Amino acid sequence: MNAKLDSDATTRPVTRQTFDEVLVPTYAPAAMVPVRAAGLDLWDQSGKHYLDFTAGIAVSSLGHCHPTLVAALTKQINTVWHLGNGYTNEPVLRLALALTEATFAQRAFFCNSGAEANEAALKLARKYAHTTFGPHKSRIISCLSSFHGRTLFTVSVGGQPKYTEGFEPLPQEINHIAYNDIAAALAAITDDVAAVIVEPIQGEGGVIPADPAFLKALRERCDATGALLIFDEVQSGVGRTGTLYAYMESGVTPDILTSAKALGNGYPIGAMLTSTAIAEHFGVGSHGTTYGGNPLAATVALNVVETINTPAFLARVKQASAQIFANLTTLAADYPQLFGQVRGQGLLIGLPVAAAFAGRAKDYTKAAEALGLMLLIAGPDVIRLAPALIVSDAQIADADRIMRAAADAILAAA
Repeated sequence: MNAKLDSDATTRPVTRQTFDEVLVPTYAPAAMVPVRAAGLDLWDQSGKHYLDFTAGIAVSSLGHCHPTLVAALTKQINTVWHLGNGYTNEPVLRLALALTEATFAQRAFFCNSGAEANEAALKLARKYAHTTFGPHKSRIISCLSSFHGRTLFTVSVGGQPKYTEGFEPLPQEINHIAYNDIAAALAAITDDVAAVIVEPIQGEGGVIPADPAFLKALRERCDATGALLIFDEVQSGVGRTGTLYAYMESGVTPDILTSAKALGNGYPIGAMLTSTAIAEHFGVGSHGTTYGGNPLAATVALNVVETINTPAFLARVKQASAQIFANLTTLAADYPQLFGQVRGQGLLIGLPVAAAFAGRAKDYTKAAEALGLMLLIAGPDVIRLAPALIVSDAQIADADRIMRAAADAILAAA
């Protein structure tokens, strides 16, 4: 018998080293291996406890193993899993109704990830432009330091050359402007532009909120030139900012919106939302996905939306945000040699490191992890906090205590 099959594959011992032995090295995960979690509490293989302020990169916004989602998914698992796109299903129809009733949109397309949602949005925008104006209208405008996914198309649209190096030749007719630069936007968006795609808050680019005037200028320029305005709300959406989607407080409504991450709370799903008039340019067979909108993912997402999209829940997100912002402002004042000025919106928060600590955000998150707090980075110079939206006052206080202890540990080791 093959030695690999001598033991039960479901119970054989595995460690962090196993990652290096059998997985493609596209990531460099932490040394500890999480094995169990509930809410914002997480335990690794050794039984060590952590307070999770990452939410799986703004994904598990209702926390780990939320009982409502567990119950809904368990029921659906025992009902129907998958049908294929030759059939529809009740959960996806209910989810589409919930999202179109809650947003500007009239039509929804479901897929499996944020990258796929953005791929669909960009393809639809070009199809719309070609059909409505002609093939000359094909250029796409994005922002420097943006992130829109890892497919060849979406990674090219994202304005970070480090993610496209070695994958050339890249898709053509894509240009980038500085984020929040109105003059650059007005100059770039000419009559040959099919779409402008923007994050209302740049996540991977450093947790930088868009200037409302910038978004307004994009909207007006798109209206004037016939370009479609796409909001990438993969990270900022589904309650993360204190509204169901960030556009709702921006004063600007996009033509197309993309959503993923928190929409499934960890179950893979993405969505593209748009109007009837734009959606009709995706006719039968023009785009598709095998798993998109399957009953399992749609069931989870529907329960996520129903749980988060209530006035009381969203008000609590803003309350928790105010507490964390206050704590981080005080932390930065107490440790000016380590931290800059906190920024972000809702519970998508960035804490830049000070100039003397440039490039070492990861060092700080490692120090915090050693003390039992899981944090993220947004590039080498920004510490990112994205706790589950159900974070409690006690957990906020605990995170503040650990972040101070981590700062002390960093300074003591200097």
